[in-house]
Amino acid sequence: MSVFDLLIDQEHVISILRDAVQAAAIGDDESQEMTHAWLFTGPPGSGRSNAALAFAAALVCKQGGCNECTDCLTALRGNHADVELIKTEGLSIKIDEVRELITRASWSPSVGNYRVVVIEDADRLTESAANALLKAIEEPGLRTVWLLCAPSATDVLPTIRSRMRSLVLRTPSTTAVAALLVEEKISPAMANFAARASQGHIGRARHLAKSEDARTRREAILKISLLISDVASAFKAAQVLVEAAKAEAEEEAERRDSAEIISLKEAWGQQGSKLTQGGSKAVKELEKEQKSRTTRMVRDYLDRALLDIATLYRDTLLVQSNSLDSIINIDLISEIEKLAERTTPEATLKKLEAIMSARTNLAHNAAPLLTIEALMVSLK
Repeated sequence: MSVFDLLIDQEHVISILRDAVQAAAIGDDESQEMTHAWLFTGPPGSGRSNAALAFAAALVCKQGGCNECTDCLTALRGNHADVELIKTEGLSIKIDEVRELITRASWSPSVGNYRVVVIEDADRLTESAANALLKAIEEPGLRTVWLLCAPSATDVLPTIRSRMRSLVLRTPSTTAVAALLVEEKISPAMANFAARASQGHIGRARHLAKSEDARTRREAILKISLLISDVASAFKAAQVLVEAAKAEAEEEAERRDSAEIISLKEAWGQQGSKLTQGGSKAVKELEKEQKSRTTRMVRDYLDRALLDIATLYRDTLLVQSNSLDSIINIDLISEIEKLAERTTPEATLKKLEAIMSARTNLAHNAAPLLTIEALMVSLK
């Protein structure tokens, strides 16, 4: 068993990473296989962060990534002494975080041969943070390796990506995702449904396969889009979708925020209603981060909803093309056939383009309600 066995349907990437680990293990400084900076890109669900963590584990493991030793297991969890894992639940990674990271990255490895820094969502670096990171990548420490993850190379500053070796992960096939779920004791029928509905997104497939609530919400979202008939119903559908996103985000935030605040106050030595010096400032900073996280959660929910709606129009296009072999929403086939009869393939393509455009606008921090209202009107 190897840490790279955890990557699904990414044989081309695994081969490159294995060669790099081997070159690093023998200390071949002249080899072109190993370098100090890597950029992992790929669509959501492709496993780019998992690939970066697997590589980090292999670099600090004395057996090159056995997936059994303490080094491997702690590296994969992100709490190895020589592996810095940076991920944000907010809207951006700011310069102060990067400056602290650069300081820690300059330290010598404590137990392994390398100090590895993994930055998930490198596309969320602010411009000032990215510029600070650029200097560190240009002048790397002797035993420091930088691993950045982003949806695509264009989401990272050109000056940064030009100094990194790029690895592009692909969306895992439906067959591969379904096989993984079956191995995890999911029934074949449910595994096939979740793999198709998630469009190769492994995490989403697991969630759909194991959560009846997730499947119910997905079905409700699809039916909302089917009920749009005029401008009034389009605005109503947008309102329902955005309110559902806010409700889910607030429910999750309520469950996490209060516990985090209590834990932080205890760490700062709260006595009654008073905190030690600096505690109030730390609480305010945490509350600010929590608010940013909730905002991102709303956008992430809406993005997932739009991907689900996109599958509906994808299926419509397949019906219009007389190609029924890979229909995703087979349980809604009668509604999809009616929709296909009322429109043309060209119109369906335009609706798919509108959905993708709305996703892009949300990613660029457009107002959620206005964005979804404009989309729903275009789908009526």
